[in-house]
Amino acid sequence: MSTPSCLAIVLAAGLGTRMKSALPKVMHEVGGLPLLGHVLTAVAQAGIDRVAVVIGPDMENVEALVARLSPNASCHIQAERLGTAHAARAASRALADTPDHVLVLFGDTPLVETTTLKRIRARLDQGADLAVLGFEAANPFGYGRLVMDGDQLAAIREERDASETERRITFCNSGIMGFRGPHFASLLEAIGNANAKGEFYLTDAVEIARARGLSVMTESAPEDEVQGINTRAQLAAVEAVFQNRMRNAAMDNGATLVAPETIFFSHDTVLGSDVVVEPNVVFAPGVVVKNGTRIRAFSHLEGADVGAAATLGPYARLRPGARIGEAAHIGNFVEIKNATVEAGAKVNHLTYIGDARVGAKANIGAGTITCNYDGVLKHHTDIGAGAFIGSNSTLVAPVTIGDGAYIAAGSTITDTVSKDALALGRARQSEKPGRAAEIRSRLQKAKRALKGD
Repeated sequence: MSTPSCLAIVLAAGLGTRMKSALPKVMHEVGGLPLLGHVLTAVAQAGIDRVAVVIGPDMENVEALVARLSPNASCHIQAERLGTAHAARAASRALADTPDHVLVLFGDTPLVETTTLKRIRARLDQGADLAVLGFEAANPFGYGRLVMDGDQLAAIREERDASETERRITFCNSGIMGFRGPHFASLLEAIGNANAKGEFYLTDAVEIARARGLSVMTESAPEDEVQGINTRAQLAAVEAVFQNRMRNAAMDNGATLVAPETIFFSHDTVLGSDVVVEPNVVFAPGVVVKNGTRIRAFSHLEGADVGAAATLGPYARLRPGARIGEAAHIGNFVEIKNATVEAGAKVNHLTYIGDARVGAKANIGAGTITCNYDGVLKHHTDIGAGAFIGSNSTLVAPVTIGDGAYIAAGSTITDTVSKDALALGRARQSEKPGRAAEIRSRLQKAKRALKGD
């Protein structure tokens, strides 16, 4: 038996907001991913095969995000903000081939789970013509109440229209709805705008469906999962929920978080088993850490791949393109950018390695930098396996250091260094006996003269 086809209509236009931002609301981020990106990810993981995103005028950045994350999705412009049903109608072109199911979601509700979307579809498979996702509200004030009639949903009653009895209902409307495909277009068309705002509300579909004798049922989700975002404070609250999800998932999968509340994840962070993360570590997008690695306190990782049993930090920074090999050491105040540090190599302190390869078991001394940028172009530094780079060395790219080579401390290296060679690139030391005492005496006299002594 084939899987029922499903169209997800994601409403990302309008969505009345108090964000006070030049960005469309759905482009604000949780866990390093725009709000809309979270919804599109959940839709894809739920096996929904068709996606239509309703956007507002001049939202090219939203359209570009959709194209990147959901290449087969279509975008539809809602030119006027006339309510949720009006927004859904903007996606009518996506209904040319009637799907078995239609789910309507919101681009500012980023925590909705894939399992929840699957449960809504299951309700439709089991005979519901319309399924509304509800939640038990700790404080229901301001939410639409789900008025039940046995196991059927009789109506969605808004706060201003609810009776005293209905206001005591704590089962509330999330806004997310599922329709049996063949009924969706006709229910949408029947929704009028006979309300104070003259807008078309998707919630009116419930009473229209009941009047037609259709089955209208509910599914439920935790309140945290269906939080919408209209303010910066709500954005922060949703970020907090997301971070707790990620922390718990990391620990459930075998990572140790020494102080979980101080560690911040991105949506795509991957930690292997027996990874230990000390306090105040930030994972920006694009980080994979393999088994048994320890990340010490106050480190920041972005776009990095870290091999098994490595050690990072404290105060290490891995920038995009950092590739850290098995059992490598990246120490305090070390920055790695677009560079590979191979297995067993050590870059332990106060060092910048950019656009480079550090060979297996090489040792990079404190204060070493790869001079990778000439003001216009980036250049590569290649450091061979087992090489030893003395402290305070400057490697001017492009340059190659052979396997097993030694670079004397304080050297500036501009040319290739052969395998197993010793290179010195510094001025010869000379000594002037008694000169320090002369200089000191002269400076002290000048100081006294300034003071008038």
